[in-house]
Amino acid sequence: MAEMLKLQLPDLIEMQRRGDRIAVVTAYDAPSARLADEAGIDIILVGDSAAMTVLGHDSTLPVTVDEMLVLTRAVTRAVRRAIVVADMPFGSFQVSDAAAVQNAVRFAKEASADAVKIEGAGPSLGRARAIIEAGIAVMGHVGLTPQSVTKLGGYKAQGRLADDALKIVEDAIALERAGCFAVVLEAMPAPVAERISELLTVPTIGIGAGAACDGQVLVWHDLLGLSRGHIAKFVKQYAHLGGEIAAALSAYVSDVRQERFPAAEHTYAMPEAERARFESLAPKPGGGITERARS
Repeated sequence: MAEMLKLQLPDLIEMQRRGDRIAVVTAYDAPSARLADEAGIDIILVGDSAAMTVLGHDSTLPVTVDEMLVLTRAVTRAVRRAIVVADMPFGSFQVSDAAAVQNAVRFAKEASADAVKIEGAGPSLGRARAIIEAGIAVMGHVGLTPQSVTKLGGYKAQGRLADDALKIVEDAIALERAGCFAVVLEAMPAPVAERISELLTVPTIGIGAGAACDGQVLVWHDLLGLSRGHIAKFVKQYAHLGGEIAAALSAYVSDVRQERFPAAEHTYAMPEAERARFESLAPKPGGGITERARS
């Protein structure tokens, strides 16, 4: 296999200029990251969605920096080509510029992330500037921002009303001006995302934001049919692996119960002479231990 050249952030601008759509997916471990990388994914986002998809929480809020660092390290170990972006979890950048920079540095230094992502604009603009000034690339995120889902009234599309849509446009522009290399547009009407994509000079990455964005992102578990419960309107499931995995595990349980596994082809043999010697020397059930076994 030919060696894959590592993508750099300027490559995304060149893809945008050519009209080549940018493929983004979340991943949280080395096997998944390797598969995504080999498939040609351009950006792997180690999303704080791991709180729900991997760690079993009901929202993204509980996941910690240390937990995200473990996941990000796993991904970066496996990736050769894709740009790896680490999601900064709730509480890691909201407190102060200094705390934001300190945590972003950890993702770059301890986990080898190429960039970090922060949600929202407003106070987050100062955080983004501070992180960028520290030499770490930042991806912005507007629209539905899961870390603020309570304030937003739940997981629902944003910008349906004109004034709300204008605010999202202003926020996206402000994030570009702060120095973000790309902006995620989540769960908003397509015309709003299209106007933002026309106005910004950096790539827009859509998730539930229509086809006019420069790229698209989906969550690994949603894309592959591993999620349970409600599936968002914007998700396209390219496989239904959850059902296949469940069937495989059920078959395994049945084979173990019925003593069909392991079969002869799954076991290791011994040369007959060695087996005979072993059986002559090994302790017998209910018997004593041989002198050789004692020594």
